[in-house]
Amino acid sequence: MSDTRVVSQAADPPPPGLVTPRPQLRKPRSRPYALTVRALGPFVLLGLWWAASATGLLTPDVLASPAEVLKAVGELWGNGQLPDALTTSLTRSGLGLLIGLAAGLTLGITTGFTRLGDELLDSSLQTLRTIPFLSLVPLFMVWFGINETAKILLIAVATTFPMYVSASSGVRNTDPKLVEAMHSFGMSRLAIVREVVLPGALPSLLAGLRLSMTLSVIALIAAEEINATAGIGYLMSQAQSYARTDILAVCILVYGLLGLTADVLVRLLERFLMPWRTPQGARR
Repeated sequence: MSDTRVVSQAADPPPPGLVTPRPQLRKPRSRPYALTVRALGPFVLLGLWWAASATGLLTPDVLASPAEVLKAVGELWGNGQLPDALTTSLTRSGLGLLIGLAAGLTLGITTGFTRLGDELLDSSLQTLRTIPFLSLVPLFMVWFGINETAKILLIAVATTFPMYVSASSGVRNTDPKLVEAMHSFGMSRLAIVREVVLPGALPSLLAGLRLSMTLSVIALIAAEEINATAGIGYLMSQAQSYARTDILAVCILVYGLLGLTADVLVRLLERFLMPWRTPQGARR
C-alpha cells in the first residue's frame, strides 16, 4: 500500500522586511462635517459682501448692504408683499413644471420604447430642443396674450426637453432581453413600462427632474417679464423703477433659494428612491 500524504496548500509567509500593500479605504465623512463644508462657501461670500459694504467699497446705489437687505425682507414680509409674490411665483412655476414633466416623460417613453415613436417624433423634438425658450417670449405674447397662460406655457416648454432627453435615454438603456422575457410571461406593454422600464430608468429620470426643476426657476424669471402684475418679477420691476437695490437683492436671493430648494428636494428624493447610491458625505 502506498502512503497517502497531505500536502499543505497554505501560502508561504512573506519574507521578513517585505511590507504588503493594503487597499486604502475611504473614510466616510460625518454628516455635520459635510454640512459645515457646504455652508463655508456661502458664508465666505456673505462676509466679503458685508466687508465691502462696511468699508465703502460697495455703495448702496450699486448694491445694498446685508443689513439693509434684511431690513427690506422684514418690510416686504410685514406688508404682505413678499408672501403674496412667493405664492404667485410658486404657482406659476409649479404648474408649468408639472405640465413640462408630464409632456417630457410621455414623449421620452414613446420615443425610447417604440420604434415608430422614435422615427416619427425624435428628429422633430431634437430640432425644437435647440430653440432657446427665451426666443419664444414674443411669439407666446402674440398667441396667448399677456395673461397667466403665456407664463405657465413658457415654463412648461422650458422644462419639457430636459425630462424628454433623460427619459428617452434611460428607457433606451433598458435591457432588451429583460423586456423580451417579460413579453414571454404575457405582460402587456403598459405593464412592462410600469414594472420594468421606469424602475430601470430611474437614475436618468431623476437627473432629468433636477434639470427641469432648475430650468423652471430660470424660465420663471423670463416669464415674469411678460407684463407681470404680481410675483417676484413684479417686485423686481417695481424696485428697478425706484432704484431700490435692497429689494432687488431680496428678489435675486429668493430666486436663488428657490433653485437651491429644488435641488435639495431632488437629492432627498434620490436618497429615498435609491438608498444604495453613495451619499455625498461619504466621498472624499
